[in-house]
Amino acid sequence: MTEAVGANGVAPERPPLDDIMLAMDVVDTLRRRERLVLKELDDTGREEDLKKRLKNIYAQQGIDVPDHVIEQGVSALKEDRFTYKPPQAGIARRLALIYVQRGRWGKWAGGGLAAGLLGLAANYFMFVAPQNALPEELARRHAEVEAIAASEHVRSVSQQIRDAGSTALRNEDTEAAKAVLEQLDQLRMTLEQEYTIQIVSRPEEQSGVWRIPDLNEAAKNYYVIVEAVSPAGERLDVTVENEETGKSERVRTWGVRVDEATFNAVKRDKQDDGIIENDRFGFKRRGYLKPAYEMPTSGGTITRW
Repeated sequence: MTEAVGANGVAPERPPLDDIMLAMDVVDTLRRRERLVLKELDDTGREEDLKKRLKNIYAQQGIDVPDHVIEQGVSALKEDRFTYKPPQAGIARRLALIYVQRGRWGKWAGGGLAAGLLGLAANYFMFVAPQNALPEELARRHAEVEAIAASEHVRSVSQQIRDAGSTALRNEDTEAAKAVLEQLDQLRMTLEQEYTIQIVSRPEEQSGVWRIPDLNEAAKNYYVIVEAVSPAGERLDVTVENEETGKSERVRTWGVRVDEATFNAVKRDKQDDGIIENDRFGFKRRGYLKPAYEMPTSGGTITRW
C-alpha cells in the first residue's frame, strides 16, 4: 500500500488505530459496561462525564483516542450502529441462503440429476430404441426366412406371419409384434435344419408303441419312434406337434403314426436280431418345413408315450 506524502516531503504520522476501528472499539467497550451506559445515556447531563471516563480508560491502556472518536462511538451506540441485524425474511434472503448452502445440496441435486439422466438413458435403450427398431427387425427377419425358403408354401407361411406383425405394429401392440419376431426366428431355425429321420433301434429303447384312442376304444393307433440325425451324425432337437394335445414341443425323439402293417414290419425287423436294418423313415431337406417320408404314414405325431 502506498503512503501519502505531505507538502514538506514527509509522510504524516498515522494515528495508532483507524478512526472507524476505534469508534467500533468504543462501542464494544460501552456494551461491556451496559448497565453503566444505559444509566449515563439516559441522563443527558452526565453524558460528558461518560466520555471523559472512556478517554481515561483508553489512556490507561496507552491508547490516545481523539475526542471526536469518543463522540462517534457514543453516538453510534445510541443509533445502534455496528450491531448485526439479521435480514428480514423474504425471497431474496431465501435465494441467498440457497446459494450459500450450494455445497451441501449441490451434490444431492447433482446426484439426483445424474440418476434421472441414467433412468432416461436406460428407458431409451431398454424400451424406446427396441420398440422403434421393431419395423426394421420385422423386415430383416422376414428377409432371412425368404432367403432360405425353397417352396411357395414356405414363402406363403412366412408372408402370413409378417402380415400379422405389420398389423400388430399398426395397432401399436408391441407384445404381439415381438411374438411375431419369435415366430419368424423359429421358422428360420426349422428351415435351416437338414436331417434324416431314423427309427430308434437301440436295445434299451422302444421302437414303437400303440394307443387306444379316446373316441374309439375298439381301435388302435400305431406309432414308430423316430429321431432326427444330421448329415454329421448328430442327434437333433426338432419342433413336433403332439396330435393328442395340439401343442408343439422341442423333442429329440417322437412317434410317427403308421398303419398296422408297417408297425408289424418294424417289429419283426427288430425282433430278428435286435437291430432294425431298414431304419430310414424319411428325410427333411433345408428350406422345407415338413419332412418327406419313405414309409407309409398319416403324418400324425406324438411326443409322449
